[in-house]
Amino acid sequence: MVHTKTWAQELPDQRVLGIQELADYLKADIREGLQIDGKIKEGSLAEYFRQAFSDRFFYDHKGIDDRMATYNGLYGNATEHKDRALDHLNKYPAKTQWVLPFNYRNGEPVNAYALRHLARQHKMVDIALMYFNEGKDPKYIKYFVHQMQSLNRALEENKYERIEDGNGIYEVFRAGYRISNWLWIHNMFLNDPAYTDADQLQTIATLLQHGQHLYERNANFRPGNHQTKGMSGLAVLSILFRDFKGTDKWYDRAMMRLGEHLEKEINPDGFQFERSVHYHMSDINNYFFVYQLAQLNNISVDTAWERKLKSLFTTLVKIAYPDKSAPVLQDDTEIPWAEKNDISGAMTLGYILFNDPEFGYFATDKVDERMYWFLSNPQVELLRHIERKRPSYGSLAFEDTKYYIMRQGWEPNDPMMIISAGLDPDKPDHQHGDMLGIQAMANGKVILPNYQVRYSLEDYELFKNSMVKNVALIDDELLGKEYTSNKGGSGFGKFKKLPVPKVIAWESNDVFDLFIGSHDGFENKAVGYTRQVIYCKDGFWIVKDNFQSKNGHDYKQVWQGHYTSETGPGLLRASFPDATGCDILQLKTVDKAVTSGARGKNWTVVSKTDPDDFDFITLIYPYKGYHNRIDETKQEIMLDGWVVNDGLWTITGSDAHMIRKGNGAFLFGISEVHMGKLVVTASQETDLYVLVQGNKLEVRLLGDSKRAITVKQGKGKNIKETTVMLAPGDRNFFNLD
Repeated sequence: MVHTKTWAQELPDQRVLGIQELADYLKADIREGLQIDGKIKEGSLAEYFRQAFSDRFFYDHKGIDDRMATYNGLYGNATEHKDRALDHLNKYPAKTQWVLPFNYRNGEPVNAYALRHLARQHKMVDIALMYFNEGKDPKYIKYFVHQMQSLNRALEENKYERIEDGNGIYEVFRAGYRISNWLWIHNMFLNDPAYTDADQLQTIATLLQHGQHLYERNANFRPGNHQTKGMSGLAVLSILFRDFKGTDKWYDRAMMRLGEHLEKEINPDGFQFERSVHYHMSDINNYFFVYQLAQLNNISVDTAWERKLKSLFTTLVKIAYPDKSAPVLQDDTEIPWAEKNDISGAMTLGYILFNDPEFGYFATDKVDERMYWFLSNPQVELLRHIERKRPSYGSLAFEDTKYYIMRQGWEPNDPMMIISAGLDPDKPDHQHGDMLGIQAMANGKVILPNYQVRYSLEDYELFKNSMVKNVALIDDELLGKEYTSNKGGSGFGKFKKLPVPKVIAWESNDVFDLFIGSHDGFENKAVGYTRQVIYCKDGFWIVKDNFQSKNGHDYKQVWQGHYTSETGPGLLRASFPDATGCDILQLKTVDKAVTSGARGKNWTVVSKTDPDDFDFITLIYPYKGYHNRIDETKQEIMLDGWVVNDGLWTITGSDAHMIRKGNGAFLFGISEVHMGKLVVTASQETDLYVLVQGNKLEVRLLGDSKRAITVKQGKGKNIKETTVMLAPGDRNFFNLD
């Protein structure tokens, strides 16, 4: 019997209510409606909340058996769930400890990383799923109930990891994660007799304590995904348990905090501020839970919320590779060493929420397996008939987050590159040592990869830094400096010092895309550095790395992928099983190319030791078929009709190079170029794109600094001379006689 009192209290945050106390905290109208002779029976209260969940939760628990059958048919992962469930069961007793040190059941010590995952309770979901798939043995329900009770007892006895120690069990992220998992489990078990009325009410009491704990400790905004996760959990609790006093305040606080995170942490260009695909998609999930549940419960959400949430999905479209995957950016951690991100699950959520056929282009007939349990049945049915529309985005810039996309199109074999040129000023914890780094795909292959990581792996620091990025370096310097592990010892770490980037120019037109940037990563060695990236839309890139120094250094480019040296260090080649490949050709003489690797991944360092300045001029040339490669047996270099240094035009410079097609050319390190009766002169050596078309000469400055450009026409006394000053990326048209 649940007794009632005539006075109200604040929900406690440092202890879990006893079942007999729950009615004391119900709102008056709910309490009065449940009373019989001034009392509320335990069974009546449990039945009330079973019906409340049937009406309010993401799906109706009364159809759990059909729901489970559909899930198993879609995902076919019962064995995986069983393996994960048994892993948890074999490691921890139901009545486990919650503070280090303690041991697994086999006597080995539990480390900080494992404790954090125990706190999330994600494998408890696998145990719940195994319950349904393995004959519904009640011991698995009891295991869940007893493990929850062990945490409540640890709270009561003050025997749990604190936030200040780095592994707090009630830390906002882990608490939010646990809330999501326990709600998931609770709803699955609600129709099962083995999950008794008392068990159900004990779970509700535990979740109320979690909610109050989150409410009281999140009165102020704190940047980062941790608070977002916790506030997502608090908002969901406030909707599901709105029968209790104080939960209206939970909702207001959660929505206020989440609104602040949307405003401050989703950049105006639509990218999540930590610049990682996985943290971006994690934010999608956090906001999805709240937005979805509010819609199902006819609770209006601010339109600014909706716009920001939709922008998160649009961003994934904009950065997607042509094969519908996405590049690996910063701390992406789902599949260690993977070279792409699967965004189909996230985009399927976007399609469900916004019914946008452009999102549908990336969607599949199923969301990520976890998210299936937070869809309504009509939404699951919607995925049987997805409307799809191929995106139309071309090359573009994320001006706030500083990612730059060079895109040919959306055919599966089209080339695409992404350049990383940003650093979040407030929380760069998940940033890698990839400043001005590039990744590229062509012919359906990632030709210049980056790799996913995992915090708990010993080589996390290696894979977070510059040797596994497509960047330029000097000597033994890496871009990420002063690496430090987190206080809790879970494996995560960050760099205290990273280069500060500057974008000098960005231009996209029908012929080529141009990016120019710099960073201060080598100033400790008195070396200035800029990188130019040009995408010729006939299907290849030119990367120019410029080092300015008064002292000699070992200048380097690092290239990721399984490349071999062809005819010396000046030509690297990767070949794929379908006879596609990629050549990396140096137009300037380099000293050596050394290949290294780890975890089945390879990278090649091309280097040049020079007593002064040096710049690499590098062609990235994807090809399809043996005969379309750069032919290393021939003197002349051909690139889909473009010819390298063909001699038709005369160029002057200390080490000048030209890539020409017809009357257009990319010129590097030139002080002067003679094109028949035309002479183009630069005030100092620089890089240009020139095109003669009809009676017009187009000149665009590709170099990293301003230059005066002079165009001369004619001979003798009939010379016509025009001079203009161009900044990087600027162009000018000259009339020709």
